[in-house]
Amino acid sequence: MIEMYKKVVFENYVNFKGRARRREYWMFVLANVIISMVLGFIAGLVSPKLVVIANIYNLAVLLPSIAVAVRRMHDVGKEWWFILIPFYNLYLCCIEGEKGSNQYGKDPKNQLEDLEEIGRE
Repeated sequence: MIEMYKKVVFENYVNFKGRARRREYWMFVLANVIISMVLGFIAGLVSPKLVVIANIYNLAVLLPSIAVAVRRMHDVGKEWWFILIPFYNLYLCCIEGEKGSNQYGKDPKNQLEDLEEIGRE
């Protein structure tokens, strides 16, 4: 989970191109929820004024959250604006991505595609 979180936040901070597997997306969401809850809980215990720290964290991960959601839409073959449709975007985040390459890039789940390309060269 930590590796997925680091990959999304640090390596693909504002990368809106390519595809993101379900696992990458949901591990990022899970890590965000856990971190936000811990920060909010600690801020609530110590001082309500420290809730600002939780808000700063949420603001800092806003762009990576949008980027991974856009890449998740790309994995199922949809354009970025599908993240704006309530409930349908949740459905799209839960279904399996398109098999093989699509207009947004290679299938991140299928490593054989990369080996086939190397074999052709």
